[in-house]
Amino acid sequence: MDKLIETFVELAKIPSPSMAEDNVADKIVEILTKEGINAKKNDFGNVYAYIEPTDSTKKPLLLSAHMDVVGDDSPVNIVINGDIIETDKSRTLGADDKAGVAAAIRLACDINTNKNLKHGGLELVFTRDEEQGMNGIHNLDFSKLESEYILVLDSSELGKFEISGASYTKLDVTVKTKIGGHSGLDIGKKDRINAAKVIADYVKIAPIGVINEDELGIVTSANLGCIVAGGIERTLKSAHKAKNPHQYIAKNCTDNVINTTACAHYSIRSSNVWFEKELIDAYKNIADEIKKKYGENVDITIETTEHLKAFEKSDDDTLVNIGREAAKKAGIRLDVSSFHAGAETHVYANEKNKYNKQFKPVLIGVANIENMHSPNERIDTKSYLEGFKFLKEFFMEFNK
Repeated sequence: MDKLIETFVELAKIPSPSMAEDNVADKIVEILTKEGINAKKNDFGNVYAYIEPTDSTKKPLLLSAHMDVVGDDSPVNIVINGDIIETDKSRTLGADDKAGVAAAIRLACDINTNKNLKHGGLELVFTRDEEQGMNGIHNLDFSKLESEYILVLDSSELGKFEISGASYTKLDVTVKTKIGGHSGLDIGKKDRINAAKVIADYVKIAPIGVINEDELGIVTSANLGCIVAGGIERTLKSAHKAKNPHQYIAKNCTDNVINTTACAHYSIRSSNVWFEKELIDAYKNIADEIKKKYGENVDITIETTEHLKAFEKSDDDTLVNIGREAAKKAGIRLDVSSFHAGAETHVYANEKNKYNKQFKPVLIGVANIENMHSPNERIDTKSYLEGFKFLKEFFMEFNK
């Protein structure tokens, strides 16, 4: 069995749910230390390893991957069928992201044994808790990192080379009307405005779906998470027992009251900060329009909460150019694109290294991984070996 596959299987067999990664972290340190590579855990439990440069005129490169997987601490029973590695379907495999971890380890080992190779050094960062809250990368001391350029090995498709990624911002719309009342006795009074009607008017106008896109993919989008309005208080405690909680709440709400409070919750994603601001301003402008329509008896507030900053495309094409050359030599197709979700690239892209230089990360795929986060998760080893070849070629091109 190839050493890359052996290392992957060895790590995959160790359960490592978010915030319970100590065993796999210890195994990583053990493997690297045996190879003569300086590796250690920080106070939070992330693993950092470093190979000294053999040529001080060249720049270091950082490889990053996360150690935690979606799943629990139950045994991981590996099944190998030809080119496919999976489990017995009792739980997730954890190729997300142990495929990235094992690839980084094996590259480091290969580099460390090649004493004639001229390079600027290699840094490895293996984080915990990426899947739940990204607490691992938020507990990384960026000021100690040498590298400016970063490959985050955490995409699910061979050849993916993602150079930007969307932010994740939550936007809450709250409608309050000053005077409620009885739905029968007060329904004809002009100053009695139902907050549920107001939020419906807002939602009808507010944009959702894809807002804009470019040659790399979707740039900005908005999604309506929920609308909450009306006299639902008395149904909340018992709704979870119902077969259809949404229908139960609707049928059992208080309908003889003119509602005074309503809310709508949106999520906004964008890989362009300016476009995100423009969209948020549009939501605020719609609130102003609705308030003008109904007058002083209606108040609408907009609250935004930043969950993840955007990973904006860098003006520096160094990694893209190197990636294209490496892909040619490895015989794979490189798909330079953007992705409309979050990853650790987003955190790196908004931080600086010890020399006060902005990190320039990309998210790459080193294998084809199917059905991630499910018991049917599987990795294609043929693509994995091709991805590792690309990673080696990338390092060689980076150090030309």
